[in-house]
Amino acid sequence: MSLLKKFATVGGATLISRVFGFTREMMMASALGIGPVADAFNLAFRFPNLFRRLFAEGAFNAAFIPLFARSLEDEGEEGARRFAAEIFSTLFTVLALVTVAAMIFMPALVRTIIAPGLAVCIDDPVTLGHALSCEDRFGITVAFSRIMFPYLACMSMMAMVSGILNAFRRFFAAAVAPTILNFALIGILSYAWWARSTPQTIGFLMSWGVLFAGVGQLLVVTIAMRMAGFSVALRRPRWTPSLKRLLVLAGPAALIGGITQINLFVGQAIASYKPGAVSILTYADRPYQLPLGMVGVAIGVVLLPELARALKAGRMEEAQHTQNRSLEFALFLTVPAAVALFLIPEPIIRLIYERGAFEPATTAKVAAVLGLYALGLPAFVLIKVFSPGYFARENTRTPMIITMVSAGANTLLSLVLFWYYAERGIALATTLAGWLNAWLLFEGLRRQGLWHVDRALLKRSALVVLSSAAMGAALLAMMRLLAPFLDPQASVPEQAGAIVLMVAAAMIVYFALAFLTGAADRNLVAKLTRRRARA
Repeated sequence: MSLLKKFATVGGATLISRVFGFTREMMMASALGIGPVADAFNLAFRFPNLFRRLFAEGAFNAAFIPLFARSLEDEGEEGARRFAAEIFSTLFTVLALVTVAAMIFMPALVRTIIAPGLAVCIDDPVTLGHALSCEDRFGITVAFSRIMFPYLACMSMMAMVSGILNAFRRFFAAAVAPTILNFALIGILSYAWWARSTPQTIGFLMSWGVLFAGVGQLLVVTIAMRMAGFSVALRRPRWTPSLKRLLVLAGPAALIGGITQINLFVGQAIASYKPGAVSILTYADRPYQLPLGMVGVAIGVVLLPELARALKAGRMEEAQHTQNRSLEFALFLTVPAAVALFLIPEPIIRLIYERGAFEPATTAKVAAVLGLYALGLPAFVLIKVFSPGYFARENTRTPMIITMVSAGANTLLSLVLFWYYAERGIALATTLAGWLNAWLLFEGLRRQGLWHVDRALLKRSALVVLSSAAMGAALLAMMRLLAPFLDPQASVPEQAGAIVLMVAAAMIVYFALAFLTGAADRNLVAKLTRRRARA
């Protein structure tokens, strides 16, 4: 299977999950809007979801796969099974202890880490009749957090099983498993709409849905692992050299691979000082996660094993080629997506969310944040391209330092900009920190002689930018032409039709220019077409 096909396998499965995630967010926005229950759910879910993104989307794999692959090659399947059992047993024990401790001390966690803004919340007598009191907001955030926290344990164990599957080049099960969460929450929201449940009831039902979905995802990848002919036994935890080596690699890898999510988590914690800001950030996060997930996750999951194998075999030219083509692929898809999301965020947000409890005034706020997030989209994907260049060489120290610098910059910028621009300031801080991180990672590889940019990459990158600029001009022209159908008073079918026409026209312009100018690798496309025709 070619590198591009592997990207397509993981990216396609992730795309399915993101599409259903869109549906879930649309239904949630309609049911809860940006009210206190939506804020409480998003705050409570962000903490375990942070670990899902850190582990399940490549960071744990960055540490686990090279060590597991080495055990498999040097000691055979029995040695790999023993190594996996050591890691799984320790992971299970630690997660059990952490979960119990978190359930006990959850009020302190919410007050100091998850939502510090709720600890200093002051009730407004004018609006209190229409919203929950500060005490109630804090209470339901604690309750939701307690229900959902075991999801963290499920996702961490799922990450290890997914790493085993990826090491065996079986990517689909781990990529498609997150769809279970979306199915569960869509089902719950449909029931809540039918039963006309109150917002608080919906929040509690969704929290339980997250927990049960986590168990379901873990079962799916476990079954896939057994179908691959591999199993892991639970044993008494022991401190071994293999475990020590994994911890040395996994800590920095989790920090590095999850910098985008860490930045978002920090942003939401700061946003908890303003009612509604957390939900605004969450709703804006979903549209740009679609291209980020489809491209970034696919590259992060597939690139590391391919790069590690090439380096282990001493095929340096192949490693350089893999790195450059991955960067080329990332830019080819993310630059036009960033341009589109930056230019037309409001029509997109209006079509997706504006109904029920999601009011027109909220659309403008979410669209402004989405436009700023879009500017950082290429950077967030590039981080996933550059990081494997370090991980495959078992170097986590350099990218860890870079990530800490970026995270520090994000926190400082968020604190400063939030007081001037509210949630827009947090989005801008996240974008700036993302570009700083990507640039520092690339510079580190280039200065060490580990990344040599070839002429094809430079040429195609410049052509991608030019093609995307032309596409942006076409989008602006289409917006003026279709303005009556994009008006807030237009019907949903009219808005949807207008956006579909705009996107279709933009895609035609971009891909036509990309193929005519050579921004896309025409030889690669022709080769793939011939393979498909023979199939």
